[in-house]
Amino acid sequence: MAPRAGQPEHRGPLLPGLLLVAAALSRPAAPCPFQCYCFGGPKLMLRCASGAELRQPPRDVPPDARNLTIVGANLTVLRAAAFAGGDADGEEAAEGGVRLPHLTALRLTHNNIEVVEDGAFDGLPSLTALDLSHNPLRTLGGGAFRGLPALRSLQLNHALARGGPALLAALDAALAPLDELRLLGLAGNALSRLPPAALRRPRLEQLDVHLNALAGLDPDELRALERDGGLPAPRLLLADNPLRCGCAARPLLAWLRNSTERVPDARRLRCAAPRALHNRPFLDLEEAQLRCADSDADSRGDEVELAGPELEASYVFFGLVLALIGLIFLMVLYLNRRGIQRWMRNLREACRDQMEGYHYRYEQDADPRRAPARAAPAGSRATSPGSGL
Repeated sequence: MAPRAGQPEHRGPLLPGLLLVAAALSRPAAPCPFQCYCFGGPKLMLRCASGAELRQPPRDVPPDARNLTIVGANLTVLRAAAFAGGDADGEEAAEGGVRLPHLTALRLTHNNIEVVEDGAFDGLPSLTALDLSHNPLRTLGGGAFRGLPALRSLQLNHALARGGPALLAALDAALAPLDELRLLGLAGNALSRLPPAALRRPRLEQLDVHLNALAGLDPDELRALERDGGLPAPRLLLADNPLRCGCAARPLLAWLRNSTERVPDARRLRCAAPRALHNRPFLDLEEAQLRCADSDADSRGDEVELAGPELEASYVFFGLVLALIGLIFLMVLYLNRRGIQRWMRNLREACRDQMEGYHYRYEQDADPRRAPARAAPAGSRATSPGSGL
């Protein structure tokens, strides 16, 4: 419907919205790095996913960037000051070493990173969250995180399995300066023990070690999870680990029952050994079931000892089943006794007829009158009575 003459045209809410967008875009923004996507402020966010073409962090990241995500690249090696002006050719960082002073979140997942050198994250004083998950790390510098005084969240899920014991030792050294760390993710790394440096972080609130190779936690590790001075103790994610439910697991069982809220996934804990307790819920066990063999070092003996009561119960059940089968068999025989007697009589008569037939043939063969006549000697001449000779 057309507006009347002299009456202002009604534009609806579209015009104010356009004015707001124009105002937001009126301030000139720094150019977005090549092959990256930038999302406007007030907190600028960048996402770069350039595949194998991107072999080092982009150097033209706007200085007011707050969140930077690089996924699916081929960084391979993070050299010193990689985000403060240094590059893969060993070029030194810019003076002052701070090029991204406002960056708070850095995500570097699935980038084929194998080496993180000392000082790789220098020049990021405001960084609070770092995610290096799903990278095949083999070498980690002991000072890799030294320039991150404000770091509160570090994710290394599925990133340490290929490095072996040397990488775990380097991880202890790398975690040492992170006193503000609150969240540490170490899931899926085939860890057989908890990193001591992680347990010593004074403000740690959550340690994620699910899906590893932990057979249990020893008393020293359980004591390290406690906090003195009124600091809250960290939560522990422990599911999907192959727990060995022997006598060495008794301290862990007692600790879990007293601190169930500290392990949110405690109900998902299952026994992987011994065989008698395989896949049993850990919290449903009693301490008496967590038994030891004569020698704790003999794991096979421990398994046999633990399996004893279960095997004894199985033998009793098997004997009852055999007794029931025998009883049913005897009942069937009793109910069919007349038919069985008839079958036995017929069998006896058939055997007697067979024996009589054998006896008759034997008598026939032994009768001398039925013996065959002797044959005439060779060369003898037969003579007739009328020959006169």
